[in-house]
Amino acid sequence: MEKTNAREDEKEEVEEQVVNPWEVSAKGDGKIDYDKLIDKFGCQRIDQALIDRVHRLTSRPPHVFLRRGVFFAHRDFNEILDAYERGEKFYLYTGRGPSSEALHLGHLVPFMFTKYLQDAFKVPLVIQLTDDEKCMWKNLSVEECQRLARENAKDIIACGFDVTKTFIFSDFDYVGGAFYKNMVRVAKCVTYNKVVGIFGFTAEDHIGKISFPPVQAVPSFPNSFPHLFSGKDDLRCLIPCAIDQDPYFRMTRDVAPRIGYHKPALIESLFFPALQGETGKMSASDPNSAIYVTDSGKDIKNKINKYAFSGGRDSIELHRQLGANLEVDIPIKYLSFFLEDDAELQHIKEEYGAGRLLTGEVKKRLIEVLTELVERHRRARAAVTDEMVDAFMAVRPLPNMFN
Repeated sequence: MEKTNAREDEKEEVEEQVVNPWEVSAKGDGKIDYDKLIDKFGCQRIDQALIDRVHRLTSRPPHVFLRRGVFFAHRDFNEILDAYERGEKFYLYTGRGPSSEALHLGHLVPFMFTKYLQDAFKVPLVIQLTDDEKCMWKNLSVEECQRLARENAKDIIACGFDVTKTFIFSDFDYVGGAFYKNMVRVAKCVTYNKVVGIFGFTAEDHIGKISFPPVQAVPSFPNSFPHLFSGKDDLRCLIPCAIDQDPYFRMTRDVAPRIGYHKPALIESLFFPALQGETGKMSASDPNSAIYVTDSGKDIKNKINKYAFSGGRDSIELHRQLGANLEVDIPIKYLSFFLEDDAELQHIKEEYGAGRLLTGEVKKRLIEVLTELVERHRRARAAVTDEMVDAFMAVRPLPNMFN
């Protein structure tokens, strides 16, 4: 039986940090304690042996997010690799809640990693756009959420997914049939007390929120997609996501064996920090807390120089003497995500930590890296047409999905 967050177990923990799909916060310095989170959620850390195994099985260098611990925790990833080594295929499932016009870099992280997994393992992928969820949690109409779903789909497609292996679906458009049958199977197995314990719902929450979790659960089961996986009910599912989504899948993994399905496996990431410091997730309400894929080169330069929290010292003399505090330095953290050259990153850390590199020099390199990334993404997104979105969202077989 999976660990769940019974309310009596939560009381003391809630005082320190709250991590769920709608809130990420911590008392004190605001920094999330991932070791405590792993212990509380009951997942496992990804170790070097697991990373080396991925390298061996795929014959590809592990993704920068894997080798630098951005994706740091998992549930049953080793079992996915066992099955793959036996010659069994699996599929990927990830998603996006479309509540904003433009994505920020933190939103891109799971899609960049999922693209690597799709290419490395040559497996199909389903991407859920939870437009229904955002309609229930945000002050947005059904129609606006549907529009944002299509806009966000363009940014997702721009990450380079293979249309012959990828199905993107909007809940408002797709839920029904076999998918809905699985939702009902899951819903019958989860009591009101359990869903309150896992997600922290209160008496003030409307019933739409309480009934939503099965919608996010059932893409974990292949027979929710009969047009893709007919006759492949034993196909396993791997879910790359940020760790705040874990409560949905703890619930799913608890229910799955009771309704005759495999538990989905997960590979989970850290949160991408705000420019102002490592205090959980970025805030969509503060455009200066994040770099957006719509930001110009000038915007990126201004945001990094003005808002990126520095671990450098108050004076050049003190900085030369003591070096930067790399633990709190946001430019270093962002470079750890997006600077692919390991040797260059190590050199920057050593020089900056020793005081031989100044904050301005590190920020200059970060501006170069992010400007190139965002401009590349902007060009790719500009090439995504409405017809391409329709192709990815069409309910059709994927004959090439395992090739």
